[in-house]
This record gives sequence, structure tokens and C-alpha cells, in this order.
Amino acid sequence: MPRSLPLRPPERADVAVAVTGLLGGLLLYALGLISSPALPAVPRRFALLALVAMAGAELLRRRAPLVGLGVGTAALALDVCAGSLVANVGMFTDLVYAAVLYGPPAAYRFIPRATEVLTVLGTLLALAVMRQPAALLVGIALGVLTIAPAWTGVGVRVHRDAAEAARLTAERTALLAELDRREAVVAERARMARELHDMVAGHLSAIAIHSSAALSIDEPAASREALGVIRENSVQGLAEMRRLIGLLRETAGADRPAPTPRLDGLDALLERARTSVRDDRFSFVLRDGRGAGALPVPVELAAYRIVQESLTNAVKHAASGEVRVELDRVDGGGPLTVRVTSPLGATRPGPRAPGAGAGLVGMRERVALLNGEFEAGPVDGTWTIRAVLPVDEERSEKS
Repeated sequence: MPRSLPLRPPERADVAVAVTGLLGGLLLYALGLISSPALPAVPRRFALLALVAMAGAELLRRRAPLVGLGVGTAALALDVCAGSLVANVGMFTDLVYAAVLYGPPAAYRFIPRATEVLTVLGTLLALAVMRQPAALLVGIALGVLTIAPAWTGVGVRVHRDAAEAARLTAERTALLAELDRREAVVAERARMARELHDMVAGHLSAIAIHSSAALSIDEPAASREALGVIRENSVQGLAEMRRLIGLLRETAGADRPAPTPRLDGLDALLERARTSVRDDRFSFVLRDGRGAGALPVPVELAAYRIVQESLTNAVKHAASGEVRVELDRVDGGGPLTVRVTSPLGATRPGPRAPGAGAGLVGMRERVALLNGEFEAGPVDGTWTIRAVLPVDEERSEKS
């Protein structure tokens, strides 16, 4: 058997209304302030029974407003028959108001219309029975007793529902703002991670490769050359780290655009990769087919970082041979295609320098931010990185 839910105790305000109405009705009855009964055969003391029932109905005005209204209607009918107390009339109007305000949506829509119909029918019945203009007073009394509290409840409920809807909207807006803030923080952290990885990974790879060579080759000249390369990459890595930290800490003039690497610096990037490999069989070739059209800064930055990370991976993993960097843009317009190929290093026991495995992830993220295409994998004996970066012509003209 299903368990019955425990009844919720009445609100303090409801108890106060019920006690006030009960005590007020008893006082009026004691003073004899009670009208003549509509049915002389009904004793006036029955008005006290109606008073107790009406006070009990007030305790249900929030918990079960429709039940309270039904009990109050029966109590009011008994009260009119036995001689009406003003306290009963006042509490009944409050029950009508509470039924509209706290009742279900159906009651909220039905009760005001029902009171209007009841008032009209009551007025017509009074006119038919009394056949005097004074019968209109019955209609006025019914309107004050039912229509006025019902429509007052409608007005209060409309404002209450509007306030609740505004509160929910404000909470939803605050929640969406918090979600946007968190997404912005995550996106900014990812961007910082990509920049940090792309800026430092190449220098650290060169340091790792040449330090291993200095330790394994017992030649003073080779050791001095390796130490020179290590020092050069250390200085460059520290300089780029300081620049990145300075950009992150900068507060004054934060609206100024930060300097970003451009594709015109690819020759220096390839030269740095050449000095990072102690193998004369390696060669680095650049074929620049961008044409004369300008590129937006985000596209140039993404292309530069993709080439930079691809060269870092080639230095760490590729076999001896030609590392080729190609930039293509059809007739100086359309998307920019970046292609970097390097010999597969399957014959070597392992990479020349350890890696974190974040390079391909960072490149893929950069291309996705521009809604481009990215491919990475073995093709005809080479490891191929291919990225297609869409170019916004309007932004190109402004850059």
C-alpha cells in the first residue's frame, strides 16, 4: 500500500487569520451584532457552527485552497440561513482570494469567471423573486463578496508569477554567464598551453639532442659545438618565455596587439632546425607558394606554429633525408595549404629527444579554431602534416 504523505502544518499567517476571525465572530455574536436569519426555523446559534467551520477552512487557505473554499461555501450558506455574521463574510472573501492565488492553474482561470456568472444569476433570481429595484443590492453584495476578491487574487498572482519568471530568467542568465566564463577560461588555458608548447618545445628538443651528443661523443670540438647550440637555444627559449610571461602580466596598454610571428620568418625557423640536428644527411627545404595576397594574422600565426611544431617533430623523430615545407595558395587567393613532409624514422630505436605528445593535439586545435582541415600520418614513406586554413578575404584586406 502506498504511504500517505504527512500533512504540512498550516502557516503562521493562516493560523493568525483563523484565530482573528473566530474571536471576532464570537465577539460580534456576544454583542448581538448578527442579522436576521434567512430561514426563521434555523436557530441563530448555528451561526457559531458556521463560524467554527469557516475558521477551520482558513487553516487550509494555502495547503488545500479549493477544499477550504468548498468548506467555506457550505459554512456561508449555513451562516446566511441562521443569521449572518460579518466575520464569516470577511473570511469567505479571503477564501475566494486564496483559492485564486494559491490554487492550481485551472482554478486560477475558472473561479473569476464562475463568480461573474454566479453574480449575474443571483441578481436575476433576486429580481424575479423580489420584483423590486432593491434586488440589485443583492447583485452588488454578491459582486463584492465573490468577484472583487477573485480578481484581486488574479492581479496578485499575475505579478507573483511575473516576478518568479524574472527570477528564473536572472538565474538562468547568471548560469549561462558562468558557463561562458568557464569556457573562456578553458579556451584561454588551452591557447596558452599551445603557445607555450610551440615556443619552447623546439628549443628544448635541440638542447636535449645536443646534450646527448656532448655526453656520448668524446671530442672537444664536437662538445664545444654542442654546448654552443645548447647555449643559443637556452637563450632564445628564455627570451621567448620572458616575452610570453610579459604579455600575460601586462596590464597597462593591454588593448595593444601583441607581436606575433609571421610566415616571413620561416627561413630563420628552418635554419634553427638545421643547427639542431647533428646529421649532414638532413636537409630542410622551403617552397613558398603563398602569392602576393595578404593573410589575416590568425591564419599566419596558425601556419607558423604548425610549421614550427612539424619541424620540432622532424628533428626528434624523422630519419635522415629531406624535410620539405610547402605553402600553397591558388592564384594568391582561397585557403592556405600548409604541407610538411619528413622521412619516416622507423629504422631508429627511438626519438632523439623525449616529447609530451601534445604537438599534434595543438596543431589540430589551431586548425579547428579556423574551421579548417587537418591531416597527419604516413604517406608514401614519409610522415606528412597537411593543414588547410580558410582565409577570410575581408579580414585579409584589413590585415
